[in-house]
Amino acid sequence: MDKVVATAAEAVADVPDGATLAVGGFGLSGVPNVLIQALFEHGTSGLGVVSNNCGAMDSGLAVLLAAGRIARVTGSYIGANKEFARQYLAGELEVELIPQGTLAERLRAGGAGIPAFFTPAGVGTQVADGGLPWRYDGRGGVAVVSPPKEVRVFDGAEYVLERGIRTDFALVRAAKGDRHGNLVFNKSARNFSPPAATAGRVTVAEVEELVEPGEIDPDAVHLPGVFVQCVVALTPEQAAAKMIENRTVSRPTAGRSVGA
Repeated sequence: MDKVVATAAEAVADVPDGATLAVGGFGLSGVPNVLIQALFEHGTSGLGVVSNNCGAMDSGLAVLLAAGRIARVTGSYIGANKEFARQYLAGELEVELIPQGTLAERLRAGGAGIPAFFTPAGVGTQVADGGLPWRYDGRGGVAVVSPPKEVRVFDGAEYVLERGIRTDFALVRAAKGDRHGNLVFNKSARNFSPPAATAGRVTVAEVEELVEPGEIDPDAVHLPGVFVQCVVALTPEQAAAKMIENRTVSRPTAGRSVGA
């Protein structure tokens, strides 16, 4: 039952070229940076990644993306990642963009053993009708487009069929975990991490605080250990290394000094 391994390198050693990965995190919150760096150092390439976004500020999945290790991205947000946009428009990267709620539900459904479900999100758009550019040809044209999806009427309203997502591996970061793989996530890091973890056939978790079995109240567990096959305990330095995507400060009120 002890699922702890000594290093991140050991944890990702079995991830082969061409594997599919579900990766947790939301923005810069809860991104498994240590495991991603270990994958980079291992040299794994040709990856198919399922994640809300593909890294930012040269961190997270952006490390693999910049090195040309990612072949396909299934996600919902490109954001300010200029290299992501460049590779996509240049035809170097295949991208399936999905409404954010649909992405979360496709991961959750896959992890729950549900092969498909109907949702109103995307009805009447290219999400349902097909034609979204998945890959450009590098010359301004489109090489691969999304196929049309089944649309069905329930109670007078149209719904589009979406497939559940399963991946070969999942990588997540948790605030706390025990040796059995039970995990607790912190705030917005909980948005995509639990469904991503359930979608992976083999799930690896890096944890900021490793505790012994029984130290986490069962009612406080966000992801049961049955979904986790491998746990890596971060060092205090690794756990504390957290970036701020957009730092903002307030201007002092006119006529008042700071601290007045």
